[in-house]
Amino acid sequence: MAGLDDVPARRLRHVVTENARVTATVDALAAGDLGAVGRLFAASHASLQDDFEVTVPETDHLVDLLVAHGAVAARMTGGGFGGAVIGLVEGDPDAVGRAVAEAYRASAPGRTPRVLVSRPGDGAAARAPGLLTGA
Repeated sequence: MAGLDDVPARRLRHVVTENARVTATVDALAAGDLGAVGRLFAASHASLQDDFEVTVPETDHLVDLLVAHGAVAARMTGGGFGGAVIGLVEGDPDAVGRAVAEAYRASAPGRTPRVLVSRPGDGAAARAPGLLTGA
């Protein structure tokens, strides 16, 4: 990053450190270390906020609310400049979602967040031999 102006250097730092965080998050999830996942998500969000500068006060506030109401990890996701946050909840995600929505409405009158709860699955997979390869 030597020789780069401040803004490009921060953007580059975000990309490089985010790649390392993704790899570390995969390892932490595989090990069941949700504390590490929480720290990695927090570092990712801080980097999105400070280095990449793509968060907005509303997403920052929602991330804080998610953690305050029981998410073990939370961060902005998507392209930035508003949009979505993701929270990893070990307990009752519906209860956390309701609490976050209520707290957000109380702090931002006239604004109602849309909460979508999903549960982890196995991800995409070919269900039939050769389905994706044409073999």
